[in-house]
Amino acid sequence: MILSFSIIIPVFNRPQEIDELLESLTKQDFSDDFEVLIIEDGSAQKSDIIVEEYKNQLDLKYFCKENTGAGASRNFGMQQASGNYFIILDSDVIVPPQYLSEVKKILKINFTDAYGGPDAAHKSFTSLQKAINYSMTSFLTTGGIRGKRSTITKFQPRSFNLGMSKKAFEKTQGFSKMKNGEDIDLTFRLWQLGFETQLIEKAFVYHKRRSTITQFFKQTFGFGTARPKLNKMYPETAKLTYWFPSLFLIGLDASVFLAIFGHYFLVKAYSGYFLILLFDSFFKNGLKVAILCVITSFTQFLGYGLGFLESQFFNKK
Repeated sequence: MILSFSIIIPVFNRPQEIDELLESLTKQDFSDDFEVLIIEDGSAQKSDIIVEEYKNQLDLKYFCKENTGAGASRNFGMQQASGNYFIILDSDVIVPPQYLSEVKKILKINFTDAYGGPDAAHKSFTSLQKAINYSMTSFLTTGGIRGKRSTITKFQPRSFNLGMSKKAFEKTQGFSKMKNGEDIDLTFRLWQLGFETQLIEKAFVYHKRRSTITQFFKQTFGFGTARPKLNKMYPETAKLTYWFPSLFLIGLDASVFLAIFGHYFLVKAYSGYFLILLFDSFFKNGLKVAILCVITSFTQFLGYGLGFLESQFFNKK
């Protein structure tokens, strides 16, 4: 199969992000042609001037549409694309030079109709961006589900860095209308239709999240609310591990309660865990990022855990 890549990028009020992403795409060490489709999702701050600057360096197509959300914008882009394999990227990523070459190499060796790649923190990122990246990707916090384990056999691609064949798109009709968890929903539908997915570890992107702690909490809360809905839609995929952040919070509350009565074993266990996070991140990122990692990791557990519990027990829609 001759691969022809179409890169689909939805954007909403983020022209600066598009500038950085498009610049990184001009630096690909990739000899084949590829097209880039920018889908302006009802933005007030449009990216047209930025896109125009790259028209002579990339095969660019620029579309403006009413605001319908990222999933619908990705679907729109795939409908307009001329390639036979679509690569979905978020506007806040930066693509390393070898990205497309690595994707093509692996798909030639082991073709699957969908793949996902990890995210990483660039050395130029702020301390908070590095801390959030650590919390989202570390084995100590998420167990490596975002692409840090080569042992993953059935990988669930995430929409910030996802590839899908035209055939798979036509069969699934792309992303659903779910606000959160739409990429996991897509993966489950791909599996139901017999399509295979894989992790391409070297197809990583630098994910330049521009989140504050409050925004990160809201994002992880949304992730948490999606999982019980997915469990109900696809009960065969439900796992006990999805309860872990909520159980972590319940255990933390219990540790405080027990400490009031002089029982400190749980408090010591939680303190030990956060010390391990601190030292692990310190050796990887330095002291400032390590301190922030403790905060962002707690924020992640809090957001996801509370969102999961609310959706599981109180949201009956």
